[in-house]
Amino acid sequence: MTTSVIAIALVLGGLIFFHELGHFLVAKAFRIGIKTFSLGFGPRLTGFSKGQTDYVLSAVPLGGYVQLVGESPEADLPEGFSEKDSFTLRPPWQKMLVVAAGPVFNLLLAWAIYFLIFAFAGQQVLLPKIGKVVPDSPAQQAGIQTGDRVLKINGQEIEYWSDLAAVIEQSGKNPLRLQVERNRKLLDFTVRPEIETAENIFGEEVEVPRIGIVASDDWVSRSMGIFESAWAGVAQTWKLFELTWTGIIKMIERVVPLESIGGPIMIAQLVSQQAQQGLVDVLSLAALISINLALLNLLPIPVLDGGHLLFYGLELVFRKPIDPKWRSVATRVGLSLLLLLMALAVYNDIFRIINSQ
Repeated sequence: MTTSVIAIALVLGGLIFFHELGHFLVAKAFRIGIKTFSLGFGPRLTGFSKGQTDYVLSAVPLGGYVQLVGESPEADLPEGFSEKDSFTLRPPWQKMLVVAAGPVFNLLLAWAIYFLIFAFAGQQVLLPKIGKVVPDSPAQQAGIQTGDRVLKINGQEIEYWSDLAAVIEQSGKNPLRLQVERNRKLLDFTVRPEIETAENIFGEEVEVPRIGIVASDDWVSRSMGIFESAWAGVAQTWKLFELTWTGIIKMIERVVPLESIGGPIMIAQLVSQQAQQGLVDVLSLAALISINLALLNLLPIPVLDGGHLLFYGLELVFRKPIDPKWRSVATRVGLSLLLLLMALAVYNDIFRIINSQ
């Protein structure tokens, strides 16, 4: 229990801290005044002051904020700051970089986590060994058996199960020439895939070529060098970024049900579960949450970073700030949407807990 609580605090606190650190460092680089750097919202628990900035740990651990000097044109400058420190008076491109830095830092954190995992723990990969042959499938009819290890398909060397799956997926109905190893002997088979209707990860029906084989549970850790680990970290971050973005689109299209949205309770449960599996699992989940946090913050909803980027982008195009009246209306609408989304997420979390009992 103690391990789970520590893991939850470190993961959520670390992700929030790194996000706000992005805003903080870029604002510092542009010499924009920073009044407060807070981890959490609400009443102050503890903190300290350094220079003109107050560093605070607050009571509600569901976010954080960096309070910049002159964020609102109507606000008075705090004592000790001048107009040259004001965020509002900066050119739109500087404002956009400050705002974008939070999500960008979350993506950098995800990359750094994957890089460290690959560099020190290697990459977990599934060997192309067949664990089951589906009865009456093309593979069984061709003579392929359980325990066979696929070495080549159409002359292309197969090192891992992902290689095998990719070749079959791209084959369509075209016949495949498989070379397999069985009892230290090399055997050749020709298999013609069948097109089947299956569900993808979003629950959509898609047509895919299948030959009727299932992977065995033979996992190995593939060692990776520094540069290979760095590139693999980029590839993994981008892959999950694309997958998360597609998931959001599918949710808007109602392909993915709204009941799948999770909130802080579900996140805490997932972190707690992964903490029991080990450090690598916790770090992998932290990287995934960090990618989700970056992408959600980039949505063009007022009060989120994406909404601010939209405002400053329009300011850059039209060479004048958005009318405060319209900006205030948009912010209220955005806040309402965000609160509704949070309420839905918490409701889903509670509903899942009740159903699991």
